[in-house]
Amino acid sequence: MKKIASLMLASILGGGLALGGYLLITNGTDIDRVQQGGQSPTIFQTKYIPTTKAALDGAAIDFTKAAEETVNAVVHVKNRASARLSPLEEFFYGDNTRSSKEKSVVGAGSGVIISPDGYIITNNHVIKGADDVEIVLNDQKTYTAEVIGTHEASDIALLKISASEDLPYVPFGNSDAIQVGEWVLAVGNPFNLTSTVTAGIVSAKARNIELPSRTNMIRSFIQTDAAVNPGNSGGALVNVRGELMGINTLISSQTGSYVGYSFAVPSNIAKKVIDDLIEYGDVRTAYIGINYLDLNTKQAKEEFELNGVSEGVLITGLTDKGGAAEAGLKVNDIIIKADYIDVNRFSDLQGFLSTKRPGDAISITVLRDGKEKEFNVNLKNQFGKLSIDKYDFTKEALGELKEIPKNKAKEFKINYGLVFSGMLNELLERQEVQKGDILLKINEKKVYSVDDVENELRKNKGKRVILQVLNQQGYAEYIQAWVRN
Repeated sequence: MKKIASLMLASILGGGLALGGYLLITNGTDIDRVQQGGQSPTIFQTKYIPTTKAALDGAAIDFTKAAEETVNAVVHVKNRASARLSPLEEFFYGDNTRSSKEKSVVGAGSGVIISPDGYIITNNHVIKGADDVEIVLNDQKTYTAEVIGTHEASDIALLKISASEDLPYVPFGNSDAIQVGEWVLAVGNPFNLTSTVTAGIVSAKARNIELPSRTNMIRSFIQTDAAVNPGNSGGALVNVRGELMGINTLISSQTGSYVGYSFAVPSNIAKKVIDDLIEYGDVRTAYIGINYLDLNTKQAKEEFELNGVSEGVLITGLTDKGGAAEAGLKVNDIIIKADYIDVNRFSDLQGFLSTKRPGDAISITVLRDGKEKEFNVNLKNQFGKLSIDKYDFTKEALGELKEIPKNKAKEFKINYGLVFSGMLNELLERQEVQKGDILLKINEKKVYSVDDVENELRKNKGKRVILQVLNQQGYAEYIQAWVRN
């Protein structure tokens, strides 16, 4: 019995010594002997990093407050218009048919209440061509809106409704301060699904989107990956504090629906546009007075021998009476900063200028001969002035006009029209318009005074207009003229 006990004790001690020696050799590593194809993979313990407050910050973001405050201030905008007859229908049925008198919803989008007294901002393309605009609030109350003004270049429109009580509204935020990677919410009415909230991040700033049908458009958008679809146009892009960062305007898609890219007009641009519409009735655009070229590395090195410079706006020309020339900027200067905004491409500069008015003074930093220089530039309008005179658009696009003499009116049997009297535009001269010819119509609208002409041209800023001109031989001709933006 003692012999057996001695053997067991020896076995236990031997096993313990063997196990201790094995652990000493392997340095305590836990090895899992899983046999696969005759090989034994080594399994390493994963590293453990304690969770810190910084690591929890992203998880702690709460969208509910911003969504709750915004959703009641985003409205459904319905574009109501009379049904339009085709020329063939008008020929057979006349223009007094029942269908031409009925109004139906021909388009719908979103809008954002921006003041408790009922001002609403939306996209111009949402309400374009409307006979009247219907607004439906989140609580289903319905109003007819007044169109205060529109601005095609920024695709912004301002509406106004009259409510008996103060309305919920979204305060403007500073879109210049928004950062790539920052969380944002898109609130709107996609596919008529009212009060829809989606979340995403800011993917890029000052994104330049080219639209062939809108060549004069301001192209400096906030890009986000928040889902935006048809019906979201004119809706709110807000940050997590519920501040308005932009107006959702475009999507990039080959299908017509959201595929990951959406674009918003920055709030600073939108606010400046509506401030101008309220104060002046139109938008006062500020110009720096340059011709430009966006730099890239290849152009910088090969064409302009600018070693080490790959971003910025190269000045290729200066306009007469422009603020840049008067401030001392020169051809081949490279604009790299406007006030506190870095300028990597022209869309950065354009977005910045779109928040300014003629007469504003800004700081422009350029690279000249490899050194930074700073200039103070006074911005001007499209005519090289600080303010627009009463008939600037008429003088720029057409020249001098005066009332038609009574003998001319009697000779041609007309009671409307204006006579070209001087300062003819070069484009009109090339089309053989002469002093003494009579301007009858602009875009088929009869003109009776210079005020009529000026108003019609201002409505068509940045576009070509069709003029009906009666020459001195008694023949009416149609010609084109370009209206400065």
